[in-house]
Amino acid sequence: MISKKIFPLVFSFFLVGISLISCKNNTSEKEEDKDPETKRPNIVFIMTDDHAAQAISAYGHPVSKLAPTPNIDRIAQNGVKFNNNFCTNSICGPSRAVILTGKHSHENGFRMNGEVFDGSQPTLPKFLKEVGYQTALVGKWHLHGLPEGFDHWNILVDQGNYYNPDFIKGKDTTRIEGYATDIITEMGLDWLKNNRDEDKPFMLMVQHKAPHRNWMPALRHLNKYDSIEFPLPDSYFSDHEGQVAAQQQLQTIYEDMYEGHDLKMSVEKGSDSLRHNPWKTDFERMTKEQRDTWNAAYRPKNDAFHEANLTGKELAKWKGQRYLRDYLATVASVDEGVGEILDYLEESGLDENTLIVYTTDQGFYLGEKGFFDKRFMYEESLAMPMLMQLPGEIEAGSEISALTQNLDFAPTFLDFANAEIPQDMQGKSLRTLMNNSVSDEDFRNAIYYHYYDFPAFHMVKRHYGIRTNRFKLMHFYDNIDEWELYDLKEDPKEMTNIYNHPDYAEVREEMHQSLDSLQEEYNITDAEFKTTPEEKVERAYRNFAKLAGEDPENYPDFKN
Repeated sequence: MISKKIFPLVFSFFLVGISLISCKNNTSEKEEDKDPETKRPNIVFIMTDDHAAQAISAYGHPVSKLAPTPNIDRIAQNGVKFNNNFCTNSICGPSRAVILTGKHSHENGFRMNGEVFDGSQPTLPKFLKEVGYQTALVGKWHLHGLPEGFDHWNILVDQGNYYNPDFIKGKDTTRIEGYATDIITEMGLDWLKNNRDEDKPFMLMVQHKAPHRNWMPALRHLNKYDSIEFPLPDSYFSDHEGQVAAQQQLQTIYEDMYEGHDLKMSVEKGSDSLRHNPWKTDFERMTKEQRDTWNAAYRPKNDAFHEANLTGKELAKWKGQRYLRDYLATVASVDEGVGEILDYLEESGLDENTLIVYTTDQGFYLGEKGFFDKRFMYEESLAMPMLMQLPGEIEAGSEISALTQNLDFAPTFLDFANAEIPQDMQGKSLRTLMNNSVSDEDFRNAIYYHYYDFPAFHMVKRHYGIRTNRFKLMHFYDNIDEWELYDLKEDPKEMTNIYNHPDYAEVREEMHQSLDSLQEEYNITDAEFKTTPEEKVERAYRNFAKLAGEDPENYPDFKN
């Protein structure tokens, strides 16, 4: 303890020291102010819609080996691949809202498609602008309302169209002739080359429509995979035993895809007219030249189908092949666009100080359990592929197996930008994983998931649950009350519901406790578990039957 007698002397020396330090700080103040600007990396965030990890060759799935994505793979080779990255709510708009806010759907207010995102709330681009970033967004928005917090934006109308899409920029809506993926790529490149402020770090979000339903490839890729026989999953003809919600969905490839709209099947041999096609706009907006090229590519394929006269399982397998060929051909233009952006960043030298991210808004089914689409908490739609690169910060060719989520994107980008991470963001910065300051095992014990969009397209029940490194617990709660539990080590394809298995009683209890704990941590109240009146559910099933061209009275009992 300093005595009262010597305190004045010590205090005098202290003041002198402070004065000297202040002088030193003042002389280098401009230098230090510039430092964060030069050290703060730019961010190029490329996000597709419904791009399954199975269709990215960096993830090594048999399908992707036949339809590789070499340019997307470049990011994995130059950086890190996340092996256990998941969404919080597997559907387009809500995932985007989570990415912008770093908060679960119940906190950011956007639980399901069709709602309007509250753009006035704090978001990632706004926080980045506060620390000097220039922000831009091109492509798919799908949050209704208009983007806020961006210096520049040019967005697709609603879901957008593959051919000759309409874009909103400011108060103007303009139709641009061409193919959506190519247009969005060019918009991103144009902003990088001609519109950004070179004295500022930036975040550019390039958000594609592809490969969203109805999987229309670019004209140059219409026949790209016609000669490839893709492997269909072992579970393609699953009967969903012990999975009541899975039995009652409307997203099976061979039962629920629209033959005209989704599978591009013609009404008869020699015809270019499509079978039942409730949304004709995708084809009607094509120019004559585009449609002629399209018809010339699909007519021989459709004529061969009519000649084969397939039925039963053979017809179901044919539909699976048509789906995979169209889907993967649609991905091809995305991969080319990623290559163009990577090439420009490398040629300009920007790649040396740019965090490049490739991801999608959720996973997607490529025939697993017979499904297309997403929504379920099963692995294929829960998992979000994600790749990142940043020289000097991220080790090339590295992999991370921690439990991560789209909830973590905003905190991560703010961390790299040396910006303060708001306390009310519910995600964590992934930077701690990439610099090895936190181990994969210690990062997170479990992730939380909650899907709300029922009754809606595909009629997947509302459900919530948690996933740990080994187990997954789900509760489907709307017009049913069903629990499912899976041992992902013993049953990675989630074929056997072990919720009531006596050998897993202790695990079940532990998972329930973990679920309760996470719901408390994320401020989830009883208001999040609303159920739908039965008459509304019945009406929805009948409406979707009509949309599919089916007689509602002939629908299976569970769908009436």
